[in-house]
Amino acid sequence: MLVIVVYHQNLPVPEDAVMVRYLEDKFNVDLNVWNLENNKYESLLDLKLAQGVIPDLFRVRQPQDLLKYQQQGLLSEVPEDMLNKYAPHIMAAIRENEPAYVDYGKIDVKYYGIPVVNPTNIYRIPVVYRMDWLDKLGLQVPQTLADFEKVIYAFANDDPDGNGIKDTYGLSLEGMNVVFGAFGQIVFDDQLYFGMKDENLVIGALQPEMKKALQYLRKWYRDGVIDPEFVTGENKGGYKHLSHSFINGRIGMTSMGNYYHWIQDGDYTAWTYDSTRKSKETPVEATFNVKELTAKNPDARVEFGRPFAGPEGLRGSKAYDMLMSFTAIGANAAKEPGKLETILQILDYVSANPNLDEEASMKYGVQGKHWIWAEPSKKDVILLPPYDKMFSYPDTIGADLGMTVPLMPEERREQWASTLGLDRDGIYNALEVATPSLVKNGPELVKLRDKAYIAFITGEQPLEKFDDFVKEFMATGGTEVLQEANEWYRQHTATSAK
Repeated sequence: MLVIVVYHQNLPVPEDAVMVRYLEDKFNVDLNVWNLENNKYESLLDLKLAQGVIPDLFRVRQPQDLLKYQQQGLLSEVPEDMLNKYAPHIMAAIRENEPAYVDYGKIDVKYYGIPVVNPTNIYRIPVVYRMDWLDKLGLQVPQTLADFEKVIYAFANDDPDGNGIKDTYGLSLEGMNVVFGAFGQIVFDDQLYFGMKDENLVIGALQPEMKKALQYLRKWYRDGVIDPEFVTGENKGGYKHLSHSFINGRIGMTSMGNYYHWIQDGDYTAWTYDSTRKSKETPVEATFNVKELTAKNPDARVEFGRPFAGPEGLRGSKAYDMLMSFTAIGANAAKEPGKLETILQILDYVSANPNLDEEASMKYGVQGKHWIWAEPSKKDVILLPPYDKMFSYPDTIGADLGMTVPLMPEERREQWASTLGLDRDGIYNALEVATPSLVKNGPELVKLRDKAYIAFITGEQPLEKFDDFVKEFMATGGTEVLQEANEWYRQHTATSAK
């Protein structure tokens, strides 16, 4: 039986990957893992699907796409009794830990996607500053919008990198959402971002208070405080959570990536394996953005800040929804006898295995070769050399092919994250699913939103045109989108209350 699996990977999974071969032998299948680049996952997947090539098991990374794919006939219905029988541990984890999401994969009362609920999304996106710049300029991490304005002007005008050249800026695209958050909403995202007002859903970018936020951004852009290249974003390719604008010393503040992309040397201790083959606790090393930053500038330091408060005391940074994605099964899988059942069994085994040794092996590889337990309690894993220094090595051995289930990790990293206050001040998208009109009109409305906001920030359009933008947005499909969103919200709220 051939099973085609597709997930986004940071590195390609080789054909002879040891964990792929392990699963093939265990379940008597032939696994064909598609390697889709993380940064281009949606576009590459859509290209495959448009060509009529449908994978058997794949991640719908944008929850709003589930309805689109179902409407296009690309998904298998997964009977609920079959889910409970062949993926019992996944379904139990959702029901016991995040019961509000258990029906989110249903369309017309039938399952077309298994909800992927990420427990670590209780942590919002961090707000990050160049602490060495602040120290040099005699400034503190800002607590209010007024403080923030003072800081970013100093970052742009007072030569924080000491090179004698005016080549630094306060912020770029990702930091702008923290400014919008100081007025209660989030604007920039791949999807439309919904908020709540008077017990109704609203579209954040259309709210009148955004004009106040835009006044600040417009002034800062005119004064040369915002990176003039903000339109192209902070990531310039490669791993999508890297802020190259920050890494390269162009900006001094960002709100990009997640907490684990900003770990500094010594933030916490982790178990390691030394040259004498003994386990010990050692200070953790820098990761991702900090690793790249300090490779360029060894004296650079970063600091997390609380989202700064706006004039009315509002504050917040973007948070990833607890509903991270869906795991879906392709339409062709159900046509082959026994295939749907086998796929669910594999998914349950690699994602929610109650056996601690097997569960760890599905994430980290072969026990004794790639990893060992740090202690008999089996809480912490030690990665063995050379894998402990390899970027995304699980991809290169075919591990970690499962889906996230809502079981809070107990590793040191999450214990550290829990001390940072990131479980406060998060602004979540209040609409976590798609409606038919959002599938139809969403992409064009996102383009319209971004074009208008960029024009307001750069001064191409006067802010007096904001109300005209709102009218155009609503006439271009926004009215229908908002109406359906609120219908869904009322129905969902009524169902949840039962």
